[in-house]
Amino acid sequence: MNLQEELRKLSDKIKQYRDEARVQIHLAREDVKDEWDDLEEDWDRFRTKFDQVMHDADNASQEARQTARKLGEDLKSGYQNIRDKLK
Repeated sequence: MNLQEELRKLSDKIKQYRDEARVQIHLAREDVKDEWDDLEEDWDRFRTKFDQVMHDADNASQEARQTARKLGEDLKSGYQNIRDKLK
């Protein structure tokens, strides 16, 4: 095999890897976007619960405080997961 053929094969292999990587990056972006959209809905629920607990801090039930805390911890983990995926 001569140099031109070797380079052509190398170029073809690089193009194949590049195309595969492009598809994987696109799919990863979509996965992260879907995950982000889900977290944004959870964020809205958290903010509502948080505002209720903060407004009624003295009267908020233990269950309401625990629910807000759990939602907050889940959100924190979810956003951290997205940050890690984007690094």
